[in-house]
Amino acid sequence: MTQLRLPEGMHISAPIEPGFEQILTFEALSLVAKLSRSFELRRQELLAKRVERAQRMDQGERPDFLPETAAIRAGDWTIAPLPAALQCRRVEITGPVERKMIINALNSGADSYMTDFEDSNTPNWQNQIQGQINLRDAVRREIRLEQNGKTYQLNEKIATLVVRPRGWHLDEKHVMVDGKRVSGGIFDFALFMFHNAKEQIARGAGPFFYLPKMESHLEARLWNDIFVMTQNELGLPQGTIKATVLIETIVAAFEMDEILYELREHSSGLNAGRWDYIFSCIKKFKNDSDFCLADRAKVTMTAPFMRAYALLLLKTCHKRNAPAIGGMSALIPIKNDPEKNEVAMGGVRSDKARDAGDGYDGGWVAHPGLVDLAMTEFKKVLGDAQNQISKQRPDVEVSAADLLNFQPETPITEAGLRYNINVGIHYLGAWLAGNGCVPIHNLMEDAATAEISRSQVWQWIRSSKGKLEDGRKITADMVKAMIVEELVKVKQSVGDGPTYDRAANIFEDMSTSAAFAEFLTLPLYEEI
Repeated sequence: MTQLRLPEGMHISAPIEPGFEQILTFEALSLVAKLSRSFELRRQELLAKRVERAQRMDQGERPDFLPETAAIRAGDWTIAPLPAALQCRRVEITGPVERKMIINALNSGADSYMTDFEDSNTPNWQNQIQGQINLRDAVRREIRLEQNGKTYQLNEKIATLVVRPRGWHLDEKHVMVDGKRVSGGIFDFALFMFHNAKEQIARGAGPFFYLPKMESHLEARLWNDIFVMTQNELGLPQGTIKATVLIETIVAAFEMDEILYELREHSSGLNAGRWDYIFSCIKKFKNDSDFCLADRAKVTMTAPFMRAYALLLLKTCHKRNAPAIGGMSALIPIKNDPEKNEVAMGGVRSDKARDAGDGYDGGWVAHPGLVDLAMTEFKKVLGDAQNQISKQRPDVEVSAADLLNFQPETPITEAGLRYNINVGIHYLGAWLAGNGCVPIHNLMEDAATAEISRSQVWQWIRSSKGKLEDGRKITADMVKAMIVEELVKVKQSVGDGPTYDRAANIFEDMSTSAAFAEFLTLPLYEEI
């Protein structure tokens, strides 16, 4: 294995495979170390604030708009002007940092491609570093792949690249600075910036990021300060970095103005990260015995609390001259069943038509086969316009009560319960095997959708309203019995892989134990 020259105080406890040394250079790792030393204490303080707030909510506190930031919400300010490469984002495709995925997504015809070190990626060491190699090659248009007799390479016209590093709660366990693990997000961000920022600037598109899982404007301020220091370290003009924040926690929904304000020199808008948002609602109200949501399939963007969230995000963004990007329909093409495929495509079509009609500037898809369909719906509304930021929504008035109007509560069906269990086992098994983005039952599942499945089961067991349509109370014993049965079905569909038995055990523990695991990926990460 290659030996690296490491900055003082840094230790790497993972193999350095051939080629990894091109990413893990002394200079790049020095940037990781500097950012870690400068900001790790603040990261830990903010994570502690999350825990404190969660405890207060467990005791009945309800989120609300912050009185101390009322002046920001009332102020007449906007974000800094957007670069040309981020003016048009009608369709954004997402996917992990896998080499073939990167090529196909950049070639897909989408306006942007969010390449993902987070929810759709199992963050094992190989995936993280090979992902950096893949992106370095893609930025320079040198990425190629020979596979099964086919050659994959980039077209002349490609999507704008946007990178999602890991969220604040995730560490990079293989890299220590002064005896402490570094932030996974800082590690991903710093390596990409060091190797690619100047190259992207020379090519006129980047560096651009998506920022996940934030719970407050103070967490956005931390990212902004990291951007400022990194630009100084690399000799880049301030404001070069642009970042879109995913609003995917219920608490962040009350601080959208403030998050945009903290990042105003580096902001490229907000995204309605619907799946993590639903998970966040379940998680934050997990101990409220009156809280209950219906089958996962019934909780759509037309549900009252989801509709309020989507419209408030849209209004907030456009008021600040910021793009509002819609979330992702998890539906994907169904090649072997034309009737089911038409139903699925109709679902995607209506989802994008609703977003475009509301005023959104774009939306997400998870599969190249959906790009044209989504693009058609946005072009019907936008025509030749790059965006519709000028479409203000003064008619939208959203209160705290609207954001907390958690409906529908019914139905909860046995089929819905079994679906959650089946998806949970299937996804966790794939994740442990190194694949963080998996088509299951004709939907594209990632960590966010899997979180809904396991958190719903946990909460249904504990909610007074967690009853099946026929009146049976959902219990831990009922769930344990179904896990055995659904594991058999998963193995019948995917084969008897060694990770699926372990996945079933993990799902049982996470859905029936007294304590609620904050994120399923945290204990899983310690196993890979």
